[in-house]
Amino acid sequence: MRSRHPFGRLPIRLRREDEESTAAGIYGIIVGAAVMASAHVDTAGAVIAAVGVTLVVYWLAERYARLVAARIHADRKPTWREVRHQLGQGWEIVTASALPLIVLAALTTRGVGVTPAVYAALGCSTLLLCLAGWEIGHGTRLSLLERTMLIVVAGGFGGLMIGLKAVLH
Repeated sequence: MRSRHPFGRLPIRLRREDEESTAAGIYGIIVGAAVMASAHVDTAGAVIAAVGVTLVVYWLAERYARLVAARIHADRKPTWREVRHQLGQGWEIVTASALPLIVLAALTTRGVGVTPAVYAALGCSTLLLCLAGWEIGHGTRLSLLERTMLIVVAGGFGGLMIGLKAVLH
C-alpha cells in the first residue's frame, strides 16, 4: 500500500525512532540556526565550525546532565553500560543541522557570499522546522487550520533566527 503522507517519502527524516530523538533534532535545528544567526565570522568554514562545536557542547552538556541526574535519583554511580548508552544517544541534536550546513557550504563554494549563504541556510532551517510542524499533526485528527498553525509556530523559530541575523548584522 502506498504512503498517504502528503509529501510522499521525504528524503529528510523528521520523525526519529522515539520522542526524545525527534525533540533533540528539532532543538538542534533551532540551536544551530541561532549560532548561524549570531556568529560574527567571515568564512563559511568558521560558521560551520561554530555551529558544529556549539552543538557538540550542547550534546555533551545534555548527556552529562542526564548522567548526573540519574546518579542523584538512583543514589549510585552509573555503570559503564549506562554511560555508554547515554553517549550513544541524542546525536540528533548535532546531526539535524547537517542539511542547513550543507546548503551554506554548497552556496559559498559556488561563489555566494557568506551572509547571503547564511540567510539561505537559515531559510533551510526554517523549512525543516515548518516540516516538523506539519509532522506534529501527521496521523492525528487535526484540521488543516490547526496543522497550518503548527507550521506557523514551528517555522516561527526559524523566522526569529532570520530576524536575529538581520538585527545583528
